[in-house]
Amino acid sequence: MPTLRDIRKRLKAIKGTKKITSAMKMVAAAKLRKVQDRMLNFRPYAIKMDAVLSDLARAVEGSGGLHPLLTRRTRKKVEVVVMTSDKGLCGAFNSNLLRAASQQIAALKKEGLEVGVSVIGRKARDYFRRRDISPRKIWIGLSGKLNYANVQEIANDLTENYTNETFDEIALLYNEFKSIIQQKVSVVRLLPIGGLEPEEGASAAEAGPFAPFLYEPSRELLFDRLLPKHIEIQIYRALLESQSAEEAARMAAMENASKNCEDLIVKVTLQANKVRQAGITKELMDIVGGVEALKQ
Repeated sequence: MPTLRDIRKRLKAIKGTKKITSAMKMVAAAKLRKVQDRMLNFRPYAIKMDAVLSDLARAVEGSGGLHPLLTRRTRKKVEVVVMTSDKGLCGAFNSNLLRAASQQIAALKKEGLEVGVSVIGRKARDYFRRRDISPRKIWIGLSGKLNYANVQEIANDLTENYTNETFDEIALLYNEFKSIIQQKVSVVRLLPIGGLEPEEGASAAEAGPFAPFLYEPSRELLFDRLLPKHIEIQIYRALLESQSAEEAARMAAMENASKNCEDLIVKVTLQANKVRQAGITKELMDIVGGVEALKQ
């Protein structure tokens, strides 16, 4: 049975842990507020850009050779870009995404495709290395330090390899921010650019009409400028979504940890009181026994 001193040491340690988790919750809340504002302001622009470029791609589909990023090749090799955090203590944020990534990779391999992996974040890097999978490209250290230069580096690497036919399709996996208590694993086809196929059971006409476009100065020049920018914007949006979801998950995890510490404090305090009372009772019994012995 633990002594009262041991229990008090444990109680002190739990109280110290509660201070740490409470502080981490407040830090995560402050970071979330900052990155969430950036994400919410940027999201409508990225969604509209995606819709416009998808319509443009559908409008010129079949033109062949108009732009390398619009070229659809026979799927032989698919690059899966997995976006996780650099740090832990954020609940199931990383494990859910990595589980989905493993399932996605397995499904692609089942189709007979060659699958490559690129990772953003230390957690994804460590996960694949433990499974003897060597990522083609690794980007780390972006959590909390994201700037547009990082996005351009990632986008340039992916577009260059796609244009050089290193792979025929790029899929992006990341946690999309839904709310402070909910994140959704999203799988997005980044390249080739183009409107996604109609939903099952829908006709091509039901996929959504698009108006004829007038191009000024020229269609080729616009695509040269817009399509690489579109890739950067979609990657930037995914990174902002992922970082918002990460801080929200960390805030929720630290809140749960603080509540668990409170429950433990109550439980251990009760245990300490019982041990202390037992010690007092034993001392009283010894005193009473001594008094009775003196009387004899």
